[in-house]
Amino acid sequence: MAIEPIKDGIRSHVRIDFYGNVHKRLRGTGAAERYATEVAVLKELERRGCTYVPKVLEEHPDEHYFVSTNCGKPAPQISKEKADKLFADLERDYGIRHLDAEPRNITYSDKLGRFCIIDFELAEILPMPAES
Repeated sequence: MAIEPIKDGIRSHVRIDFYGNVHKRLRGTGAAERYATEVAVLKELERRGCTYVPKVLEEHPDEHYFVSTNCGKPAPQISKEKADKLFADLERDYGIRHLDAEPRNITYSDKLGRFCIIDFELAEILPMPAES
């Protein structure tokens, strides 16, 4: 299975496989904690019905490695103001505070026809907001 490298940094190694799934291995300082946070947040977002974030397909905690669905391509053209609104909407609607709320963590999915949010290794699960 061919795997396309996307990011090979000090904190993570990310690749996309032939089927379009994202393979992410956390490494470096706090890798175990960051892995656990990201998987827990993504599973909670799925439980809460959020459709514009990755879904966990496989978990390998001993390796700090998981596989998720793909949320499109990087969106380098997105403004800081638009990104801030997306992160605020995520917190308001789903009770997840992204602690690395930067435009680099926004992608665009042609399949969904919208911007998506990725990289939840630094995030906080808050109580589910009340229905209005």
